[in-house]
Amino acid sequence: MRSMDRSEVRVVQAALDLPAPRIEALHRTLTDEERIKAARFHQALHRDRYIAGRGQLRQQLGAYLGIPPERVRLLTGPHGKPELAPECNPDDLRFNLAHSEDRALYAFARGRHLGVDIEYMRANIEIETLAAHFFAPNEASTLLALPEAQRLTAFFACWTRKEAYLKARGDGIPFGLDKFEVSLTPDAPAALLSTAFDPADRGRWTLHALEVGPGFAAAMVIEGQDSPAISLSRLE
Repeated sequence: MRSMDRSEVRVVQAALDLPAPRIEALHRTLTDEERIKAARFHQALHRDRYIAGRGQLRQQLGAYLGIPPERVRLLTGPHGKPELAPECNPDDLRFNLAHSEDRALYAFARGRHLGVDIEYMRANIEIETLAAHFFAPNEASTLLALPEAQRLTAFFACWTRKEAYLKARGDGIPFGLDKFEVSLTPDAPAALLSTAFDPADRGRWTLHALEVGPGFAAAMVIEGQDSPAISLSRLE
């Protein structure tokens, strides 16, 4: 069993484009329901990435729980947030995951909720239109006031921080990206600035930017203000 105490939060980055033998091995750890879902993908690339993402999650969770990956029982919350079934989780392990293109990101903690997001920073998007539609007014105006060369990075910093916050709460995007504000300028630390959901949330959650390599943006939101030790590693 992999040990981790409540003062730690661990983040693991994993590749999703894996050799066929690895995909086949991970496929064997999935449940029948997960295999059916994998088979529904029309393109082999997307099917294999789903298998890689789910299988590697099972491997990580199994290592923390001290059980084989195929015995990890996962449930889905009211708004789609995955969680562990209580009967296989005596030490209150919490996790969250995200994926974009060929990358997956997993976050693990004990006794605290958390949310994580990763996004490939596509350059061919209408930044101004998306910001006006999805962001809070102050965020959109702050973004447009930046030099054009900084806007793409700032846009994805804002997007990943906002989605990580909603995932930590377990609400999901339908509950409104424009209902709260986060920092986004390059010189500002990651922070939840205001929220219409619950004024106490600013004291309940901490927001962190994650460095995951060129071309990607990532963020994590953690329950608590006690500054846990955060480690970021990569699966080989």
